[in-house]
Amino acid sequence: MATAGSILGHSVLRREDAGLLTGGRSYVDDLDIAARSVVFVRSDVPHGRIVGISGGEGVFTAEDLQLPDMLAGPPAPAHFGRPALATGTVGYVGDPVAVVVGDTLAEARDRAEEVIVEIEELPGNADPMAASEVVFEVDPIEDPGALEGADVVVSFRYLNQKIAPAPMETNGILAVPDFDGAGRLRLWVPTQSPFSVRQTVADCLRLDPDRIHVVVPATGGGFGAKGHAYVEQVVTAALAVRLGEPLLWVESRTENMLHMGHARGQVQDVQIGARADGTVVGMTWRVTQDAGAYPDIGAWLTFYTKMMASGTYRIPRIDFRARSVITNTAPTGALRGAGRPEAAATVERAMDLLAAELGMDPVEVRRRNLIETHSEPVVTPTGAVYDAGDYLAAMERAVDLVGYDELRAAQAERRRRGDRHQLGIGVANYIEVTGNGPSSDYGSVEIHDDGTVTVLSGVSSHGQGHQTTYAQIASEQLGIPWERITVVQSDTDVVPRGNGTYGSRSLQLGGSAIDRAAAGVVDQARQIAADHLEANVEDITVYHGAGLGVAGSPDTALPWSKLAELAAEPLAAECDFDQGARTFPFGTHVAVVEVDTETGGVRQLRHLCVDDCGNVINPLLAEGQQHGGVAQGIAQALWEEMVFDAGAGPRTTNFGDYLIPSAAEFCDFETHRNTTPTPLNPLGAKGIGEAGTVGATPAVQSAVIDALAPYGVRHLDMPLTPERVWRALAGDGDGAQRGTAP
Repeated sequence: MATAGSILGHSVLRREDAGLLTGGRSYVDDLDIAARSVVFVRSDVPHGRIVGISGGEGVFTAEDLQLPDMLAGPPAPAHFGRPALATGTVGYVGDPVAVVVGDTLAEARDRAEEVIVEIEELPGNADPMAASEVVFEVDPIEDPGALEGADVVVSFRYLNQKIAPAPMETNGILAVPDFDGAGRLRLWVPTQSPFSVRQTVADCLRLDPDRIHVVVPATGGGFGAKGHAYVEQVVTAALAVRLGEPLLWVESRTENMLHMGHARGQVQDVQIGARADGTVVGMTWRVTQDAGAYPDIGAWLTFYTKMMASGTYRIPRIDFRARSVITNTAPTGALRGAGRPEAAATVERAMDLLAAELGMDPVEVRRRNLIETHSEPVVTPTGAVYDAGDYLAAMERAVDLVGYDELRAAQAERRRRGDRHQLGIGVANYIEVTGNGPSSDYGSVEIHDDGTVTVLSGVSSHGQGHQTTYAQIASEQLGIPWERITVVQSDTDVVPRGNGTYGSRSLQLGGSAIDRAAAGVVDQARQIAADHLEANVEDITVYHGAGLGVAGSPDTALPWSKLAELAAEPLAAECDFDQGARTFPFGTHVAVVEVDTETGGVRQLRHLCVDDCGNVINPLLAEGQQHGGVAQGIAQALWEEMVFDAGAGPRTTNFGDYLIPSAAEFCDFETHRNTTPTPLNPLGAKGIGEAGTVGATPAVQSAVIDALAPYGVRHLDMPLTPERVWRALAGDGDGAQRGTAP
């Protein structure tokens, strides 16, 4: 992939950061454009019939706007959708009922307070197991004999709690109608998918997409939740067109907690069967997905849970069924991992419970069941096609680096002494699927007369470092210093097409498109250089920092500015790269914790991961993604949970109630990487952005439960708060399962 002196594989500092650190880049709420403010009136009950809405000037309802239902968009089924404003009934606390416009935000809020919404309250439900309306069922895997031949069968229920995306920047939009005097609508939207937002707004406003210009300003996090348009964005755009004036909507933190797509929310009833030697013969899954009040992309994510239901293991038979049901909570959406953490956490819990049942070491049970190293595709019982992997190497390196045997010895000594602070060790193997959605994306490269380069990309960065990595890729192909390369994305008028950033696809698809486009430019330039130098095109090579010339004769090199001058047409190429399949990064996490058996407090001592995402373009950025993913994964295991009362009333509506950890709450992360390149793209790269949330959560959960094993605790639901751990130790824990310690 890289040549001598290559910029690839080096920890180049992010070029994006200076503008963010100095305030040189604007978020949607910072744009210096005069606009009136939009505030939404929301339901304050979980479920009910709308009897009447009374307001005054500047108040609009669904009846006023007459917008069609907003569809969730592909790959979700076509029948998924919701009204832009509630019609007839409300489905959850936070459901938008009406919208108010004011000259200032304070005025709009005051007007919203004056709107009276009369609602006849109906029973609310936040428990998916008590729900009756099924909105989606994934195609089942029917194998009623999946457990045949098992000497031991372990049955358990796994609860993957509902959590909130909670990005640092909430949602918003600035809509400016007729910005160009030709009737076009410009939208500034903090989104991961500008072309998707453009299409959704066009569909709802019945406009040609070319009449809409979407620009993505600096975006303060998305984590998957900003991967599509929200109803408030559609309504704000519609009102801007209707009123003929710029409008700004920015979500409050409480609105964000109530409304931005919640995630996870699965209940899984699972059985795993194995022979007496620990070899797994099969698994059965019965999954209930909380879809929230309206079916959105999250209701469909059981597709990925099914795909990844065998993890990194040789599980020959799987029987799998999943249904998604309606509850009176916010619609479930995508969040970092999106269906894959739900699978990995359960598979790893199954391995731990099986080990406990057999009295075996958890690592040894895993070792006996891992898929063998492969460079050719491996097809699992769920239909997943793993591209290339060395799963044992990742696990063995992780347990070696962490000093697993020594930790077990230290744990045994603490248990022998009856220490107050018990040691827990959790090991979790994971595999996830990346390059999701359409397996293609757009990239182009153009050389200008002064020898500078413009790269266009169809993906849309919201913190990943595309400006840096894509410049590195183009620099490697062209031999042009990366400082002379400008990367442009997130603008639907400048970039002709694109699918956006989600599913850890940006490097393998967007990066490969740029790599191939740059290679196309080099091919054109080689022909130009050959003609000018009267040489064979096969003899022309790239001289880094100098241009193109005859191989072995660097003094013949023509600078890129000269090549651009000699070109009859612009020296440019574009590529819609399609790798045709998904990639499957994998790895192993090891968590070491200390549990205070008197208070239930959990203290992280170590967290080590060995991730394999194929070839790495920029190790510094990869490590940043590892750290971020691990932090979010640990946060779900120990702290985060959306809590509702018996009637579906939310109890976690701000950061005073919903626990988001800071860096001070974490131990240092020990991040390592193995390299198993994928054959599916020219970079040999797989995704890394979501891996931490897939592997860290089960490792930490396993570690805490491992510390509780001497007290007979076999399983404990997340989050593993001090109270929940203390109650489990006291023998009356909610979500605790007990058994004999191995």
